[in-house]
Amino acid sequence: MTGRNLRLRRLRGSDPTRPFRKRGAQPKVVALGGGMGLSASLTALRRITGDLTAVVTVADDGGSSGRLRDELGVLPPGDLRKALAALCGDDDWGQTWSRVIQHRFSSRGDLHDHAVGNLLIVALWEQLGDHVQALDLVGKLLGAHGRVLPMSAVPLELQALVRGHDPKHPDHVDTVRGQATVALTPGEVQSVHLVPHDPPAVPEAVAAVLDADWVVLGPGSWFSSVIPHLLVPELLDALIETKARRVLSLNLAPQPGETDGFSPQRHLEVLGRHAPKLALDVVLADKAAVPDRESLADAAKRLGAAVELAPVAAPNGFPKHDPELLAAAYDRIFRMHGRIGPWR
Repeated sequence: MTGRNLRLRRLRGSDPTRPFRKRGAQPKVVALGGGMGLSASLTALRRITGDLTAVVTVADDGGSSGRLRDELGVLPPGDLRKALAALCGDDDWGQTWSRVIQHRFSSRGDLHDHAVGNLLIVALWEQLGDHVQALDLVGKLLGAHGRVLPMSAVPLELQALVRGHDPKHPDHVDTVRGQATVALTPGEVQSVHLVPHDPPAVPEAVAAVLDADWVVLGPGSWFSSVIPHLLVPELLDALIETKARRVLSLNLAPQPGETDGFSPQRHLEVLGRHAPKLALDVVLADKAAVPDRESLADAAKRLGAAVELAPVAAPNGFPKHDPELLAAAYDRIFRMHGRIGPWR
């Protein structure tokens, strides 16, 4: 047994081959991702369970997060802040604090475009010296309906191999560095990897995945927010070994630059290449975003998954998830594809 597997067994707290534990009053859900995609998922999931953990990518190097990362050597706090804001309740307290931590300063000085929540999170990291304890404290202050954890305790650099990054050389494959650059890169992203290549996972994140009833991956920027979780070895091992059911939530439209021209099934093929041992149970997609249902079903089947099509897009025509519709889709999946739990 490898050292990594031994650590996984200790985090599980018992033999990893044990059967499903007896569930409590509601499903225990872990959502993985970053940015606005994860925020959409969390906003929906907090409506159907109070036992919710977000595991957030920490490779951001742009904007306020990038500046704090460069100046102080800290984890980029931006995606963690967005996840906390998404977990705020719909009451006055929750919505007020959600606006406060998302507020950005506008000035001609060094504070320009810094988000209040980023500064608060970094201040608590410096005060407490513990990433998880500080995020738990911010969540308590906000009255967050769930917990937010970084996927790794070290800042990560995302690198991508991109074909045609230089328009003058459309067949050349170049290395593009930095999440902000990868997200908007011209050309076709072939694959991504992290630096360092073997980053340590946050133990609490691994434990949450191992103890979950459901793990939700996506939606979000495919190469810069979704796939990075599969590049942290201990986290990938936990995703493979967990007894939880796994649902992958597809985007409503390709992302300009990063996944231009990608079909829904192409997203699955790319994910499978980065984590060939990872099996899924359900792929969730919006009905209107799937022009070729048979090809998507075939791609999902190769990953061990069934496809669930549901109307989850906002009715205004923009490629944005509607929280209530997405919550209804998740709730239906949890009931129909898992064992009928006592939470129903």
